[in-house]
Amino acid sequence: MEISGIDTDGREFKNTAEMWREQVGEDGDSHKKIDWYRNGVGYWQEVDASVDGVLGGYGSVNEADIKESEDFLKNLFSDLLFDTPTNRHLVALDCGSGIGRVTKNLLIRYFNEVDLLEPVSHFLEAARQSLTQEGVVGADEHKATNFYCVPLQEFTPDSGRYDVIWIQWCIGHLTDDDFVSFFENAKAGLKPGGFFILKENTARQGFVLDKEDHSITRSDLYYKELFRRCGLHLYKTKNQKEFPQELFPVKMYALTTEVPKRRHSTRSNSKLRANRPGLIK
Repeated sequence: MEISGIDTDGREFKNTAEMWREQVGEDGDSHKKIDWYRNGVGYWQEVDASVDGVLGGYGSVNEADIKESEDFLKNLFSDLLFDTPTNRHLVALDCGSGIGRVTKNLLIRYFNEVDLLEPVSHFLEAARQSLTQEGVVGADEHKATNFYCVPLQEFTPDSGRYDVIWIQWCIGHLTDDDFVSFFENAKAGLKPGGFFILKENTARQGFVLDKEDHSITRSDLYYKELFRRCGLHLYKTKNQKEFPQELFPVKMYALTTEVPKRRHSTRSNSKLRANRPGLIK
């Protein structure tokens, strides 16, 4: 599939192959590819470990971001974990966790354990301190268990550990080949019935290469082509609401490793509440 795009200087690319050849070279082990990843992490190493820092100066979107993500997650719980016993020990992986913003504000309220994966060391340390101060690390029902300072493209999860693998605002740093490799490796980390949630900026068409932070914003069509290459099934999508107009549109994708059985939950709200830890105050 031919997908054209531009970079942040306005240069046009006829297709993704042309763009990636220039950015990471012909050889997958080239110095250009090493530089691509090194420079991407290097950009974030200069950013403050704060909500405003990790959100690129748009800390004000945090509340709307969490609200829409929570609505999406709750719907998926009732759909995809329909047959899950209420006493199941739920575990999530927060990829590109940054300072633990999504874990602290969302995931830790729905999962017994959350692992954090983040290549920028001062972000990860800020997450560890924040979650410890909140009394989360080591708590009986809410536990931030593991803090992995590892890039996405180098991470291999423990087999069958996770109910949900959450990937937000980080997959744009991966080349297409590493995007596919990441999901293929991560599949083994899901429990039976587990699923991925990808939340990302989307280009209105083609792609946009950001030359400053060494990332790529893909269109919905581009993502779906990569999902097909990964052997993943698109279960549900949701558009983020209430973000400033000058930002890229943001879309959430729920992805499964097998074609899911679509069914409507009749489980009562009380049973759904019993299937997750109590809320942190």
